[in-house]
Amino acid sequence: MRISDILRVKGGRVVTVSPEADVTELLAVLAENKIGAVIVSRDGTRVEGIVSERDVVRALAARGAAVLMEPVAAIATTQVRSVERDAAVEDVERLMTERRFRHVPVIEAGELHGVVSIGDVVKFRIDELQAERTSLEEYITGERA
Repeated sequence: MRISDILRVKGGRVVTVSPEADVTELLAVLAENKIGAVIVSRDGTRVEGIVSERDVVRALAARGAAVLMEPVAAIATTQVRSVERDAAVEDVERLMTERRFRHVPVIEAGELHGVVSIGDVVKFRIDELQAERTSLEEYITGERA
């Protein structure tokens, strides 16, 4: 299975925030969209970074409440690992586990096409296992649903 299969179900909607936005604005975007990370981008297509709730917590611990008025660019990860739509789900699982990422942008030809979270991958795997289980049960019992 490929990342494109996850995006087909999830959709390609991506929430972005400008690098100049302050951290307070970032927090509002995360809360409003009920997400754990956001892509940093001026134009919504080129990835300039990624910033997560974890990044905010670490910055708060290191620099205190003043970080809330700093630009998002001050706390964002700028060396972003990404995948393409044709990447195997297993490879992305491995990348997320080894690098301890929870969110990975899907980029092709320098353009943002989606974001896959560890939750998306787990949901995909559970759905895949359920489909296999149903098929096996139907095969064993000779019944079709």
